Amino acid sequence: MAPAEDVEMKNVESPAAASDAETPEVKKDADVLAVQDLREHVRQIDKAVTSKEPRFAMRVLRSLPSTRRKLNGNVLRAIFNQLYPSNADKESLIAFVENPLPGAVEIEPPRSRSAPKQPAPEVDVYLHLLVLLRLLDTNRLEEATECSQQLMNKILSQNRRTLDLIAAKCYFYHSRVFELTNKLDLIRGLLHARLRTSTCEMIMKAKPCLSTVFCATICITLCMIRQINWIKAARLEYSDAHKHLVQALRKAPQTAAVGFRQTVQKLAIVVELLLGDIPERAIFRQAPLRKALAPYFQLTQAVRLGNLQRFGEVLENFGPQFRSDHTFTLILRLRQNVIKTAIRSIGLSYSRISPKDIARKLGLDSAEDAEFIVAKAIRDGVIEATLDPEKGYMSNKESSDIYCTREPQLAFHQRISFCLDLHNQSVKAMRYPPKSYGKELESAEERREREQQDLELAKEMAEEDDDGFP
Repeated sequence: MAPAEDVEMKNVESPAAASDAETPEVKKDADVLAVQDLREHVRQIDKAVTSKEPRFAMRVLRSLPSTRRKLNGNVLRAIFNQLYPSNADKESLIAFVENPLPGAVEIEPPRSRSAPKQPAPEVDVYLHLLVLLRLLDTNRLEEATECSQQLMNKILSQNRRTLDLIAAKCYFYHSRVFELTNKLDLIRGLLHARLRTSTCEMIMKAKPCLSTVFCATICITLCMIRQINWIKAARLEYSDAHKHLVQALRKAPQTAAVGFRQTVQKLAIVVELLLGDIPERAIFRQAPLRKALAPYFQLTQAVRLGNLQRFGEVLENFGPQFRSDHTFTLILRLRQNVIKTAIRSIGLSYSRISPKDIARKLGLDSAEDAEFIVAKAIRDGVIEATLDPEKGYMSNKESSDIYCTREPQLAFHQRISFCLDLHNQSVKAMRYPPKSYGKELESAEERREREQQDLELAKEMAEEDDDGFP
């Protein structure tokens, strides 16, 4: 028997070589299946257009993530050759598709007796969107920018409600391209204009792309919202800043855009504390916000208790995070609110107290500082008391009836304004089925018929009344 090392192995291929030999065929089969799926998607979109049923187009858009993984230059070229005639639209799309790899097998189009016709605008926009996704996946951002601009020109040139669902996805990826290239400011005007148009049209009919356009607008205006409201807060316009922040939180997606909600909620909490109000505890218990708002919960507790020592500890422990959130400057102003809260608590606890004791309780440096702070609190209406410098004490006045002041009226006005704003926002967000507004209205013929019946009934009743008398 020959030794094992002398045995000659003939006609045996290595696994790697076998895999390389099978790769083109396997790749071709996968590409053929991908093209078949795309053709089915095109049929579904055409069906949605002809039947006016958006659920068929929605089915195609739901499968977009899996479709995206199957795309390559060979698949896109094949689907364009099969669906487009030889025109400028086809050439403009193929120009963005990468060249086929060496050794790639071209997919043969199915045999057809008639030449391909120009696809519907919805199909054209969908295929254009696939090209944009391929450019994003291959990190060709400059070409993706140009491709996205051409896609927007196609959408803006059409006014078809059957295009809304696909256009919504296009708006999202259009903003994504400009986000990756740090050019968000260039498209802010476009998205705001589309948002305004969608909001106006949604009052009369459903606008499917409104939510996506608004989400895209939120993404590009996050920095602007934070900066504008920070400026309003810095200018002591706390009420306006808080109103805008609450509206932004209400309009933002409740299951997505977590980073946006965290950023806005942080600033809203600080502004609400500056207004003298305490945020609700439920805000800090939300699962997506709990960890991000933990420092602000500690800050709220310090302000609510009027504890200057705890307030200083919160600033020391979470100062770097407050600076990164761009809220540190506003939080420093809360020291006055903490002092006011502490003075209010002292006023409720003592009928007469000296500035020296106030300074000791607040941790101030001297009694003169406490006297100045108390005088300012009395002037601002924080407490109802009198300060007697000669005798050296602060005496509290008896609490007056709050219903003799304007506070109930102001609180009632604030609640009414909130309810009216909520009603207006709800009306804008309502959706109606197409052409359902006329279902309950009777036609002219039915109205004449009803009036005739009413007249006959009135005559019969009059005759019956006449028969009752001699």
